[in-house]
Amino acid sequence: MARETDAPNVIFVFADQWHAQATGYAGDPNVHTPHLDRLAGESVNLVNAVAGCPVCGPYRASLLTGRYPLSHGVFVNDVHLEHRSPSIAEAFKEAGYDTAYVGKWHVNGRGRLRFIPPEDRQGFEFWRGMECTHRYNESGYYADTDEMLTWDGYDAEAQTRCVADYIRSHDRRRPFFLALSWGPPHSPYQTAPRQFREMYDEAALSLRPNVPEADEGWARRDLAGYYAHCSALDSCLGQLLAEVDEQGLADDTIFVFTSDHGDMHGSHGAPAKQWPYDESIRVPFLLRWPRRLGRRPRECTGPFNAVDVMPTLLGLCGVDIPASVEGNDFSGCLTDNTRPAPSDAALIACYQPFAAFSRQEGGREYRGLRTERHTYVRSLDGPWLLFDNEHDPHQLDNLCGNPSSADIQDQLESRLQAMLDEQGDTFQPGEFYIEQWGYTVDETGAVPYDTGLG
Repeated sequence: MARETDAPNVIFVFADQWHAQATGYAGDPNVHTPHLDRLAGESVNLVNAVAGCPVCGPYRASLLTGRYPLSHGVFVNDVHLEHRSPSIAEAFKEAGYDTAYVGKWHVNGRGRLRFIPPEDRQGFEFWRGMECTHRYNESGYYADTDEMLTWDGYDAEAQTRCVADYIRSHDRRRPFFLALSWGPPHSPYQTAPRQFREMYDEAALSLRPNVPEADEGWARRDLAGYYAHCSALDSCLGQLLAEVDEQGLADDTIFVFTSDHGDMHGSHGAPAKQWPYDESIRVPFLLRWPRRLGRRPRECTGPFNAVDVMPTLLGLCGVDIPASVEGNDFSGCLTDNTRPAPSDAALIACYQPFAAFSRQEGGREYRGLRTERHTYVRSLDGPWLLFDNEHDPHQLDNLCGNPSSADIQDQLESRLQAMLDEQGDTFQPGEFYIEQWGYTVDETGAVPYDTGLG
């Protein structure tokens, strides 16, 4: 069948909690990711891609809307993303694309196992989704009715087969935008298929230099399972890329791999996410062009944020970007490497610390910047962190308040304040936004949730 348009398909694959450093191509000496490494050799690698609010729901809401958390309201997990602005799926749909979503959703906020009706799917038509589950070997999902179905075996493998079936049977005359959202490598870490768990010996792992000796034991245990999930997903990625080739779609498809945020895994003695350190905020982001446009493997160093994904993908496909979008369109500098990135800094923030980043666990509200070279972070108490990531890639030397760094700190503070002013962000305590949006939180600052079935 002849295609009715030259518009490229888009396959957008993203994992949950896969930090940018945990790939072979990024130099991790432990993890085995041959398919990702091959994809990196064929792609634009956005090396300074970040999750501006590094936790599941806020990232996903920004991906879907191109808006910052204080605009769409999902600045904590387990709250509902209201339909206030056109979504990425709706924009593609308006341009004649078919839309599909498979996997974890986590922006419905009405029970983690509850059926998500079509009106709450933000424009996605084909649907095989679930709000949130981390039972990867007993994982449920919904299709077109409220009957809960079950993925066969390890859910990422079954979801990948589902996506392969979709692209195999899709009408070639129409372009599609397809999102595949894997739950791993998020914890629990010891639940990857056995052959991948057997690849990693926790005692043999090399830890990052910023993991304190006192935290090495639990960090090794978690990382062994984490890497097993990563390798399992890498295998799934390889199968999906092979299917794209076999179906002749590589000529007409933009293929993206990324993640919603990272994980500390003991760096700086910290667990989980929400922290402003690179292990938490930086994510892999590989974008491979359609083969007919020529592969352009290179690195793009411009700071690239979650809000930039929607306008950039729409821009690359020649689709109109809704006026509500707050992110930057990077399509110009991605297609022409002589053009500068549209922004010199990505905003990073925690609007409401909760769970493992709660105040009792050392968490705090913050606003900050990630530039090509520096990380600068301010808390409610004032300047907190300043790192020269070029000379201190493991962020061991906090330059905040150092007289020798006063000029760059002042410059970054001015740039940060300008970005906050542009967004109307007056940087209030988390309770202010909780009350403003009418949410209820528990003693850890998290919005309580249930399965939605009881």
